Parts: sequence; structure tokens; C-alpha cells
Amino acid sequence: MVREQYTTVTEGTHIERPENQNIYKIGIYGWRKRCLYLFVLLLLAILVVNLALTIWILKVMWFSPIGMGHLHVTADGLRLEGESEFLFPLYAKEIRSRVDSSLLLQSTQNVTVSARNSEGEVTGRVKVGAQMVEVQSQHFQINSEDGKPLFSVEEQGAVVGTGRLRVTGPEGALFEHSVETPLVRADPFQDLRLESPTRSLSMDAPRGVHVKAHAGKLEALSQMDIILQSSEGVLVLDAETVGLTKLKQGTQGPAGSSNGFYEICACPDGKLYLSMAGEVTTCEEHSHVCL
Repeated sequence: MVREQYTTVTEGTHIERPENQNIYKIGIYGWRKRCLYLFVLLLLAILVVNLALTIWILKVMWFSPIGMGHLHVTADGLRLEGESEFLFPLYAKEIRSRVDSSLLLQSTQNVTVSARNSEGEVTGRVKVGAQMVEVQSQHFQINSEDGKPLFSVEEQGAVVGTGRLRVTGPEGALFEHSVETPLVRADPFQDLRLESPTRSLSMDAPRGVHVKAHAGKLEALSQMDIILQSSEGVLVLDAETVGLTKLKQGTQGPAGSSNGFYEICACPDGKLYLSMAGEVTTCEEHSHVCL
């Protein structure tokens, strides 16, 4: 700023103006000016570096108008091409693969899929680990392509919905407790074995137990006793020939009296034995077998 001094004079008087000794210059000079220029250069350098880094990030991350790298934004959601790794939880309403490929979920530890209600509580969970596949749910069910239930498990029990339950293990099926079924049948041309190595084998039914062998023989083997018992009915052996090959034989009667025929006798304890047949029964004569 320039401060001027004004002097009042009369007309015809000539006065020389004094020199302007008090003059103030406008602007920044000296070291302040150099610091300002240095600061502007620093800002310009930072701007150039940021622009270069932004361009580099866009190039490395493969940003494009349709997405980022293998991740494409479509009208139906996000489409991911190739293999991807998620370091944190992934929340999605639906995850599906392409039509011509399968969906693969892989982890070095385990893969866990959880379902939660509106309050955040877990209502169902599937955990696939290295040693075991664990399902946590109130009801587990497997359906066929047409929606028919094939297998279901709940607290009340398990249900197999297929027409046939086939066990292909070499040792068959092992049941620790009772089994309820309307039919037990082997494959064609295969033997059916019901075996209890260390305990007894019991088959009970309120309206009878039917054991049939349409094209073969029926064997019942036991280390101890085989008991056929009917509480209210009779025991019927209906066959063309009934053979008891290892029955004990009583004392032989008079020569020529039996013509080679025998009769079956029973002891009071139910034991059977053979006795040479005569005109009348000879069981009383040979009852010493019962002793």
C-alpha cells in the first residue's frame, strides 16, 4: 500500500512534492516464497504418484465395465469364473454352478454350511470334515429326482423309502437291538443267513413266522439246543419225507418181528429215540434210553 500526503496550497504557488519514502510492497518474498513453491511441487508429486497407483491397481485387479477380473456383475447377481478363495465368511442367498460344470467347495480344514432363523440361531448345519460328515438338524431327508423320500432320519427313528434295502457288505448287516420288518430276502441265487454268533436268535410275530426256501434247503444250526415251541397250537411237520438221522436206537426186539420197521418214541423230557416196531408198541420196553 502507498500512503500519500496531501498539502493544500493557494493558486499560483508551486510546491515540490516530497518523495514517497513509506511504500509497502504486496506479495510473498524470500524464504516464504521458496517454501510455498516447494509445497506445491510436493503436492504435485503426490498427485502424480496417486494417479499412477490408481492406474496400476485398476490394471492388476482387472477392473472393467462388467466387473473385476473373473467376477462379473450381471442382472441375476455376481458371476465368478475359475477358482476363488474366500478368507472371510460369505453370505449369499443362492450359490450355483454353470450348466456345464459342477460346484466344488474345498477347504484345508472343513466345509460348513449353516442355516439361521431371523434371530440368528442355527437351525440346520452340514459339516464336512476330514474324518466325518456331520448333519445337525431336527429332520434329515434324502429325496429322489421326482421328490419321493428315499431316506429320512429324526429323533423317533429312521425311515427307508426305497422298495428294497440292500446291504452289500461281506459280513451283512449288524443290528445291536431288535429289527422290525415284514420281509427278509436274499438276492436271487444267494443264500440267506440269520446268525447270532454269541447270543440267541429270536423271531417273533403275532400272526406267525413264515420261513420259505423255494429252490433249496433250509438249515438251522445251533451250538446248543433248537427249540420249536407253540404255546396254543400244534407243531406240524408237513413233508413227503421227515428224516431224523441221528436218533438213538433202543434194544432190538425178537428177530423177524419188525420186518425192518421202526417206531419213534418220546421220553418225558421230549427226547426222541427209535425202537424196533412190533405188533404193539415197544417204546415201554426200550425206555431205558430216556435215563
